[in-house]
Amino acid sequence: MSVGFCGLELAHPIINGSGTFDAIAASSVFADGLRGEFPFSAYVSKTITLKPRDGNPAPRLWESAAGLINSIGLPNKGLEGYLREDLPQLADLLTNLGGDAAQAPPVPLITNVMGSTAEELSRLVEACDARAEITALELNVSCPNVKTGLDIGADPRQLEQVVRAVRPRAGKPLIVKLTPNTADVTTCALAAEAGGADAVSLINTLRAMALAPERRSAPATGPAPRRPWLGGGAGGLSGPAIRAVALAQVAAVAARVSIPVIGMGGVQSAEHACDLLDVGATLVAVGTESFRDPTVGARIAHDLAAQPGSHGPKIPANIPRHHPPAST
Repeated sequence: MSVGFCGLELAHPIINGSGTFDAIAASSVFADGLRGEFPFSAYVSKTITLKPRDGNPAPRLWESAAGLINSIGLPNKGLEGYLREDLPQLADLLTNLGGDAAQAPPVPLITNVMGSTAEELSRLVEACDARAEITALELNVSCPNVKTGLDIGADPRQLEQVVRAVRPRAGKPLIVKLTPNTADVTTCALAAEAGGADAVSLINTLRAMALAPERRSAPATGPAPRRPWLGGGAGGLSGPAIRAVALAQVAAVAARVSIPVIGMGGVQSAEHACDLLDVGATLVAVGTESFRDPTVGARIAHDLAAQPGSHGPKIPANIPRHHPPAST
């Protein structure tokens, strides 16, 4: 059973979250096995910016009790490097799930872009929209505006203005990835829809911080403050710790907007995916769990198909699946 999304027909409702599954690196490890049996029905690229970015200094990850705090800093090759080097490799990914790889269609590619102004986003969207290999675009609006210092996605009025400015540059489906770090995510979702978004995705990571485990030598004046562990100072929390927050925000947004919703946040199993689908999501994105189980997308899609009132397709039994116990 395929899933309709913004005019696209996807094999099942499970995709990846941006930046959580490196398909190019995975292809080098799994070789042709991944090319013929890709675990997601569409692939969302990591965030692309106009200019190359090195990302934040190390350390970049902190494992919390029920999740992961990352301060990666969106390292990427920049727009030109992405189009020249990465896009041809991503275009080779196939959606075939255990059938004849020679007849498998390409994996629909959703390119995620980020800029600090409407002008930057417009340039990114226009360049990506012109490439036939790219099926849809996702705007990462968690970037601070260079003039106000506020996250674009946290201010409904600014968000609507940005989406409205970018919309004419995109002939393909335009998804807006919402930040949960705002007073009212529903108002932001409505603003994105009013600006012309074809869909919204949520939730992104929650702001979080971790302190270095060791204490510095205490000066004569008293104990010195402990430093942040992450090289970027603070980071974003993902994984099981944010699942309940994600469910609440996805439910609230899906109840108000008339465009499709991609739900994500702490998904580890078909049960978690069903929760998001049942509150109104059209697709479900898997993120942090892919670090632990790179085949999790296939596992969840297969398990969804096996449930009564299936949300997914019947997937051949020979698709590779790993079944680690899901943590809670």
